[in-house]
Formats: sequence, structure tokens, C-alpha cells
Amino acid sequence: MNFSELGLSAKVLEAVAAAGYTTPTAIQAQAIPPALTRTDVLGLAQTGSGKTAAFVLPMLTMLEKGRARARMPRTLILEPTRELAAQVQEAFETLGKLHNLSVALLIGGVAFEPQAVKIDRGADVVIATPGRLLDHFERGRLLLTGIEMLVIDEADRMLDMGFIPDIERICKLLPFTRQTLFFSATMPPEIQRITSQFLHNPARIEATRASSTVETTEQHLVSAPHDPKLKRDALRRLLRTQANVKNGIVFANRKTTVALLEKSLSRHGFSAGALHGDMDQSARLKMLAAFRNNEVTYLIASDVAARGLDIPDVSHVFNYDVPIHAEDYVHRIGRTGRAGREGHAFTMACREDSKYVRAIEALIKKDIEWFDIGGGSAPQADEAEAPARERQPRRRQRGAKSAERPPRAEAAPKPERSPRAEAKPKAEHAPRRERAAPSRPLPDAPESGGFHQGNMPAFLARPVRAQ
Repeated sequence: MNFSELGLSAKVLEAVAAAGYTTPTAIQAQAIPPALTRTDVLGLAQTGSGKTAAFVLPMLTMLEKGRARARMPRTLILEPTRELAAQVQEAFETLGKLHNLSVALLIGGVAFEPQAVKIDRGADVVIATPGRLLDHFERGRLLLTGIEMLVIDEADRMLDMGFIPDIERICKLLPFTRQTLFFSATMPPEIQRITSQFLHNPARIEATRASSTVETTEQHLVSAPHDPKLKRDALRRLLRTQANVKNGIVFANRKTTVALLEKSLSRHGFSAGALHGDMDQSARLKMLAAFRNNEVTYLIASDVAARGLDIPDVSHVFNYDVPIHAEDYVHRIGRTGRAGREGHAFTMACREDSKYVRAIEALIKKDIEWFDIGGGSAPQADEAEAPARERQPRRRQRGAKSAERPPRAEAAPKPERSPRAEAKPKAEHAPRRERAAPSRPLPDAPESGGFHQGNMPAFLARPVRAQ
């Protein structure tokens, strides 16, 4: 099958040919025909399978008729991250270069006003993250009553990032007669509830089994120590074992770990850059451009880069941390082995990560082989903690020696104290009040007063003036 058999317009087919695409992927071949008949589509396909073109191409065909009005876009695409939204905009620039459409990109981290100006002039397509879209709507700069097609991309990532309440609110603001295209790589129960609520008799497309990984990607587990310093050393040894690295993404669970790994690898001579959520948008785009242009070999990233980034020729993915959620593993290693290319994925796991590894293997229904980096560089967690255990017997030994010491000689018994009756009479001692008396005499306090002479406030000692 080729693209000419899918029902696309002549302009779209010309742009597809100019872009170098010849044969549609499975998700494209199955999703484009029902989308062109304005049927709702529920598309399930692994990451890297061409989902972006599966909704961009039919959208371009349908937008050839009609024109957008000010503040009333015709189509809306929701993306979970800024990078993925910018990537979809690039797809429109490539595939829609013959259509002269107005595309507005509404994402955070950049100025608000230029986006509003773009909407005021009339946008055929709005590509947005949920938060920034609602900001424009609440300020009255955007009307959603003219939306003809809604695309929700990477829906499971929307769930992970807490966007589901925003998605529900946005869907209720759109016309009931709209067409909805819904794409996801995994299908957790919450996503199933959303699809049953906002899709009407959708065409269910399962190009691949949900939560599956591509066969062209070799997956390996690497035994790693639990100690952070030893684990960073193991990562460097692992990178040196791979002689065929063109470029690679190193994933970590925390932003602080991302910054630490970037400094560590750079200090040891690796070409590395960092990408995480605390970076401003311009810095993130600059780093992605450097990685795409092979100016940086290793991109150290948090999960902000795990979903949807289309960097076609990533040769390796390294999971420095085992992802806590098994679905994140599918998306992380989906950055390599895209479009039928060969890929390599390595996951560093210590003893404490065993339950997460079992969850990943249960999800992908596949056992992951172990890879030995050699040189004793990957001790198990119990081996890494051996010095702490070696100190413990010495403490016990010192305790044993102390137990063998002879007991101390018993102290001589203290002489018995004389009875109280034999003590000197109290009369021989000066009364406590006289010894604590102040240098100048004070008048006696009344019997009912609550003060002793030594504690009497000064104002009570003043003489009363006769009237």
C-alpha cells in the first residue's frame, strides 16, 4: 500500500513525496481512511510508529476547504510537553508547505502576547499544551466554538502529568459535533474512561499491541551498585563498551541527578548536555537542536524528553535509573530504533530495583537479558555495602574483649551516716532570711501578702503620701 490509496488530496500527496515518504506505517494506513470520513479514531501504537503523520495528513486534506476566523481556530491539537508541540508544528511546516495555513503554537515558557496576536489574525490550526490553552481562553483571547477536529496526542503522558482534569474541561468547551482523534501508546483504566466519555463510536486502531516495544531495539539490563559514586563510574564504563554510539539519551528519574550526570560525564571527557523541566524554553530548544545536529553526543534527560521527541536516528538509550512506572520504560526506549532502524537500550538496575524490573518485563511480556560490562564494575547492592558490614564484626569483637575483662574491685563500704538526732541543733545556724537580707531594711510585708521581703517590688516599699 502507498499513500495514494488512502484518499489524501493531491497537495498532500505532493508534499508527502517531497518529504521522501513512500510507504505508510501501520498506524497511518489504518487511521487515515476513517479520519477522512470524519469518524472518531482511537489509535494505539508504540512510540515511533508515525502517529504524528496519522493525524496531520488527514487534517491537512480537510482544511483545504474553508477559512479560519479571528480568535476561532478550526482544529486543535493538544500535546503534553512543549517539545512535542513544537515538533508537531515542524511536521505542519514540512507536510503543509503547499497549503498556506496559519498555525499557532501555544506553549508556556515564551511570551504570551505574540501568541495572542497570532490567534487574533485567525489560526487554522492551534497546537497547544493544556495549561497555556486555558490561559488564553480565560483571558478572552480564544474561542473554542469553531473547532471541527480535536486531536489528543500522547494521552497516557497527559495522565502522568496530571492534565486529565484540564482535558475534561477543554472537551466540554468544544462543540458536541466535533471529530476527535485520540492517540496513546498505553491504555491505563483512566484513559479508557476518558475515551468512553468523549469519543462516539470510534474506529479502534491497534497497529501494535499496547505497551509493546519494537523488535529492532536490543534491550539489556546492567547490574549496577547502589552507591551513587560507584554507579556513575559504572555508567562511564558502560558507555565505553559501546563502540557504535552515534548519539544516545541517558535518562534519570530526578532533575538533580540529570545535572549531576551532565557535570560528571563532561568532567571525564564525554560530550554531554542536560535537558530537564527547570530549564527555560529557549535553553531546552537550543539543547535539542545541538543534539539533533550531533554537536552533543549524550543528552542527559529527565522524563520530559521521554515522550514524543522525534529524533529519528538515536542509536542508544541508557536508563541510569529504572523508571518507577513501567509505561515510562516503553516511552524511554522508544527514542531509539525508530522507523525500522536498529536501536540499543540499556537499563542500569541494582538490587533495590528488582520489583520495578519485574513490572517492566510483565508489561512488555518479555524477559530482558543481562549485559556484563566486565571489570567488576557492576557489584550488586549487597556487595557495594560490604565495607559497612565488615565494620560490624569489629564492633562485636571489641564488645567481646570488654566482656572478658576482670570485674572491678568492689569499693569499700561507706560508713553509715550518723542519725539526724545527733546533728547539731538548728538554732546554731543563722536563719536563712537574715543571711539573705538586703543591705537596707525594708518595711515588713503584710501577713496576707504574697511577697517575701527579698522579692518585694520596689513600688510597694514607697511611703504613702497623706492626703
